[in-house]
Amino acid sequence: MPELEQLHADHASAVLAFELANRAWFALSVPDRGDEYFDRFADRHSALLAEQEAGISAFYVLVADDGPVLGRFNLYDFEDGTATLGYRVAQQVAGHGVATATVRELCRIAAVRHGLRTLRAASSHDNVASQRVLTKAGFVPVGPAGPSDLSGKTGTWYQRDLQP
Repeated sequence: MPELEQLHADHASAVLAFELANRAWFALSVPDRGDEYFDRFADRHSALLAEQEAGISAFYVLVADDGPVLGRFNLYDFEDGTATLGYRVAQQVAGHGVATATVRELCRIAAVRHGLRTLRAASSHDNVASQRVLTKAGFVPVGPAGPSDLSGKTGTWYQRDLQP
């Protein structure tokens, strides 16, 4: 059974391997991160850990029993009990309920561990799989998401109120 773990320094190589192995798959539904992201991955990983340490975000990885990262699930921009959710899962587990189950678990963690009351997530109109995950995980549409929210695409903001 995969385990959801809070991001730490030792995850760097597994997260990089996950991002590289799934780069083309991710680019089908979200803009590519670009070569600079991969060239400067160690710096970016350190920056995420610093942001997490500062208490303004929390980053999680879904790790398979045998070690590889199967997904990333992020809570960022904590403000007044609200945070934004972002996630991506490996192609090999897409369509098997992994993202939905993990988003549900992260909602519980967000309330209990981080004291959050509301999560928001944006999905582009053409990312039907993400819309399905959010809906199945209890999120409801709350308004339009513009190009600045979705790297040049338009879509919908979703929201879920959390119970501790």
